[in-house]
Amino acid sequence: MNPASGAGREPDDRSSRAHHRAYEDVLRDSVAEAANAVTPSPVPLTAIERAGRARRRRGNAALAMAGCGLLLGPLAVVLVRGTPPPDPAPVPAPVLTAPPTPSPTPEPVRVVRPGQRVKAAPGTEVWLTEDAKHWSTPEQPDQFRSVSDGNLDLSEPGVTRQSETADNRSFHSGIYYGTRDVGRVEITTLNGEVVRAELLELAGRPGWGVWYATAEPPSAGTALGPEGADAGTSTGAPVDSIRVITLYDSAGAVLATL
Repeated sequence: MNPASGAGREPDDRSSRAHHRAYEDVLRDSVAEAANAVTPSPVPLTAIERAGRARRRRGNAALAMAGCGLLLGPLAVVLVRGTPPPDPAPVPAPVLTAPPTPSPTPEPVRVVRPGQRVKAAPGTEVWLTEDAKHWSTPEQPDQFRSVSDGNLDLSEPGVTRQSETADNRSFHSGIYYGTRDVGRVEITTLNGEVVRAELLELAGRPGWGVWYATAEPPSAGTALGPEGADAGTSTGAPVDSIRVITLYDSAGAVLATL
């Protein structure tokens, strides 16, 4: 190494370090002056305290809700397991009502077969054959009244009657004839009682049929007709207190009276 060359660089190094230190001192002084020139803003202590309290409240509420959830969770499980869900409210079914059925109009005449016996009163029967009315009572069995022996004029409306006692009641019966449009037969007693008779007829509307009815026997002192008297036949029994017998057509017009 050349002593001369080494002795020449050492002064230069010392000069460079001294220059660098001087630069740092100037820089620090500049920064300090700039920092001193800055005025700091006041610290918002009130806002910071308010925010802290709010955070604490939210934290406490969250803890309380968590605790409630822990308590209500098992209770809800117990309720769900122990209590069945309520049944839905029943929906009333619509009530369907059928329209009222009109009452059938009663047939004024009952159609029977020849020889078919009909119970007209206790112990009393009535039946028809092709040419006669038949009836039977406990006192007078197997009676009949012909419609073909010439005693009845079948070309004109008319009505006959036979009366007798059956089971302590007056039993009345007879033949209506001369019409295919019979409506009803009514008997009216001396006391003013009106009784509607039952009507029997053979199929085919032969133009005649049988009527029958029962009524209370005549009271004591009621004047009776002659023994066996009736319209066209004799039964051998006293006639009770009938005032009139009326034959009507289906429109209610009077066809004949007796």
